[in-house]
Amino acid sequence: MAERPPPRPARLRRLSLLIASVLIGVVLGYAGIRALANRTAGDPTCRPAVALARQIAPLAQGEVAALAMATTPLRVPDLAFEDVDGKTKKLSEWRGRTVLVNLWATWCVPCRREMPALDQLQTRLGGPDFEVVAVNIDTRDPDKPKDFVKQANLAHLGYFSDAGARVFQELKGVGRALGMPTSVLVDPQGCEIATIAGPAEWASDDAIKLISAALKPVAASH
Repeated sequence: MAERPPPRPARLRRLSLLIASVLIGVVLGYAGIRALANRTAGDPTCRPAVALARQIAPLAQGEVAALAMATTPLRVPDLAFEDVDGKTKKLSEWRGRTVLVNLWATWCVPCRREMPALDQLQTRLGGPDFEVVAVNIDTRDPDKPKDFVKQANLAHLGYFSDAGARVFQELKGVGRALGMPTSVLVDPQGCEIATIAGPAEWASDDAIKLISAALKPVAASH
């Protein structure tokens, strides 16, 4: 009868488990990095948005100089939020139009100061080709932002809200929400053209020229 091999020392077993855990961690980490890379830089349908960003980049000056133009193809998450009647809306419902997505809250002083300019931008350029989609992320009193909109006489902006602030977390997940307010200029295919962390004077001539150029990519390419 063959003799059984002596059991491995406990120290050796622990070492084997440690090595296995490290290898699993490395594999999972690599998979996570690859997934993030594919998500942020892999959508070929967003390459035209990067080309457009490059074309209009010289217009990112003055009041909109802080805009970060897209350099890699990124499809913006299909953000979900509610309209003034509490009905669920998704960003994909604006496909075919250029959209300025803005996240704001009443506790954010720069956000409140920026809202009238966003309302004026919607007044000047809003239509079948462009819309400002300003999403409030107040998480406590749902009446407070509605009262602010009335008091500030923001008559041209649609009212959208996300009381769970999930839209902020989704944009943060792709590196596009670092603070408040956050605005993302999105092309008709749902791809990022530019992003800004912080307020901008959206009613300024600088902003109007840049967004007007974004609405005419064919003309801008000649």
